[in-house]
Amino acid sequence: MNGSSNYGFIKVAAASPRVTVSDCVANAAAIVDMIEKAAGEGVKVLCLPELCLTGATCGDLFRQAALLDAAGEALLTVTEATVGKDMLVCVGLPVAQRGRIYNCAALLFEGEVKALVPKKRPAGYAERCFAPAPAEGDSVSLGGSLLWFSPNGAMEHLPLGPEGASFPGLRVALLQEGEADGEATLLLRPFAAPELVGAAARRREDFCARSRALHAAIVAAGAGVGESTTDFVFSGHCMIAENGALLAENAPFTGGLVTADADIERLLHERQAAPLFAPAPQPEAACYFQFQSVENRFARPVPPSPFVPEDLAEQEERCAAILSIQAVGMQRRLEHTRCQCPVLGISGGLDSTLALLVTVRAADRMGLAREKILAVTMPGFGTTVRTRSNAEILCERLGVSFMTVPITEAVGVHFRDIGQDAAKYDVTFENAQARERTQILMDLANQRGGLVVGTGDLSELALGWATYNGDHMSMYDVNGGVPKTLVRCLVAYEAAHTEDAALAEALRGILDTPVSPELLPPENGDISQKTENIVGPYELHDFFLYYLLRWGFGPKKLLFLAEHAFAGQYERETIKGWLRMFLRRFFAQQFKRSCLSDGPAVGSVGLSPRGGWNMPSDAVASIWLAELEDNA
Repeated sequence: MNGSSNYGFIKVAAASPRVTVSDCVANAAAIVDMIEKAAGEGVKVLCLPELCLTGATCGDLFRQAALLDAAGEALLTVTEATVGKDMLVCVGLPVAQRGRIYNCAALLFEGEVKALVPKKRPAGYAERCFAPAPAEGDSVSLGGSLLWFSPNGAMEHLPLGPEGASFPGLRVALLQEGEADGEATLLLRPFAAPELVGAAARRREDFCARSRALHAAIVAAGAGVGESTTDFVFSGHCMIAENGALLAENAPFTGGLVTADADIERLLHERQAAPLFAPAPQPEAACYFQFQSVENRFARPVPPSPFVPEDLAEQEERCAAILSIQAVGMQRRLEHTRCQCPVLGISGGLDSTLALLVTVRAADRMGLAREKILAVTMPGFGTTVRTRSNAEILCERLGVSFMTVPITEAVGVHFRDIGQDAAKYDVTFENAQARERTQILMDLANQRGGLVVGTGDLSELALGWATYNGDHMSMYDVNGGVPKTLVRCLVAYEAAHTEDAALAEALRGILDTPVSPELLPPENGDISQKTENIVGPYELHDFFLYYLLRWGFGPKKLLFLAEHAFAGQYERETIKGWLRMFLRRFFAQQFKRSCLSDGPAVGSVGLSPRGGWNMPSDAVASIWLAELEDNA
């Protein structure tokens, strides 16, 4: 987000102040206190409950001129309190207009009432008190000023200047019953609904669903403490939802202020990425306002592993679902090709372990004997005893056929044929081993009427960390949609759920083994070539991958979010360095992804050229790298 420092985040709040029924002066004072508190927390948009200036339960008192006049005076008091706050405030009150009374929301900004928005269809307890909003906009006199009076009220934010598109795409509107301004990215929902058994859960579900359907953020504030309990009880339930997710809420009957950082940039990207999303524009132009500052006191939680749920129950559910997707995809490919011998290389590492576990699941589903699966270990110059032992134990416990084909002699002959110095540990030394292994697997599959199962994962594809026409190639890549952080989670899931203690121990041993292609000779028997020392931590790369592809965030925002997600773990310059490498490799290695093997997608981020990610192989990263290096 060039030219600003909020990265598309805007701090919003819902508040339910204590109400004294029909005492507008006391209510105005409580609302002003809430405005002061919100300003202290850096809130830019504050939503207060329906009819909070009078109380929502006044009944026939709403027809009393004294109450209506007092509400108008109280609104002026609250409006004055917004001066210097740089905050858009929504407050509810009754308004008399042309012989009728309307349930209105007033939009206040910097000492002005920008608009009055009447409720379109009063319902329930308020139906007998208020008229439905007029079909067309009008003007109303309040405090000597003519105000816009329309049920289609919306507020459009203006940029700060030629370079400062602060909060681009920010359009604020009222969420009316059953409909909303189709272009608004931030919807305010003041309400006064009685609290009944199960109502809070239904309300939460409704607002989350509507925010997802509209690709918008919804700030909802409910009437609560102080309302009359003659017939109903009101809980002051407040919540903030964004694109289907609940960002924040208070517990019913607690009231107070609820804040969250809404991501307007993310919402705009989601709309752009949804071809069927077609918002219906409102016929009337919006009112305009302009924040004087774009700084945001960021407090939104940023999970460091976006592909792995933090909730353990959700994590288990996701692992089970992904393993089923992979296994069913593998099963269908085996059945379609009439393959009776899946062949895969097994190294004792995470990726090949997951591929083998999935292949075993697929074989079990289709009634294929596990002995038909051929797992091949191909020790080379860098293979260690540790990984080889893990591979052998894994295959033994799973009951698959196991074969060892050493490659050092064959690769040595190849080196002699092409004039490669076997003591020169360069890219040729490494890639020749990967290609020799792929050739062995392909030929073994040919011998047996089989199919080579790929093991490369989504993170490696993003970085291009694969030898072209080596481990880059297979006949079906079951891991191609699974990022490295999720691969680890899936293997841990299998270790936790197997009843075979020896298999569980082997899987835990694999989880404890550093990620490595093992192409360089070991040092004192230990792995000398650790992938994350070369290309960087996979947890960072998966973080970059998720937010770049799923939400279209630029490098500055990626860096900003990563600093929050990995605070205390990585310094800013370290994150920036690995992000620079990620961007360079992601663009430069697209040619490897343009000819990927088939494989099942498992989530919203994928790199398949057939539907996951479409990018020309000659695209350059200069714009992204320039933004990353711009310290403005």
